[in-house]
Amino acid sequence: MATREEKYRQAALAYLIYGLIYLVGALYLAHVGVAERAVRGGSSGWFLLGGLFVIAFPWLIFKGFKWFTRALVLLLLLRIGGLIKVIVGPEGGKPVPMPGGWEMPMALGAAIFLLVAAATCYMLARAAWDL
Repeated sequence: MATREEKYRQAALAYLIYGLIYLVGALYLAHVGVAERAVRGGSSGWFLLGGLFVIAFPWLIFKGFKWFTRALVLLLLLRIGGLIKVIVGPEGGKPVPMPGGWEMPMALGAAIFLLVAAATCYMLARAAWDL
């Protein structure tokens, strides 16, 4: 069984991976014009803030800040809810251009990211509540 410190270390690594995937995905969606909010302008500040989160949040998790980690669990649950809305909603069938010239339905990309978010949420909850 993992110690409390090991759980927080593993949760920090999971969040780092999640954050990098999220940031790269958001940058790509903005680049190809799928992320409408990012395309409208002013997105560089949000991407910079996201980059800071990718650095700061894993460090705070690693340090064992229980309530911060619990708050992230709740935020990730909200994110998962948003991903479910994309998967089952009308925009889920929207094609997303991929490198190599093929297209992927937005619902498939959201489902893949849902798995990453759910795994990260589990790792954070495992550390925050010492499961």
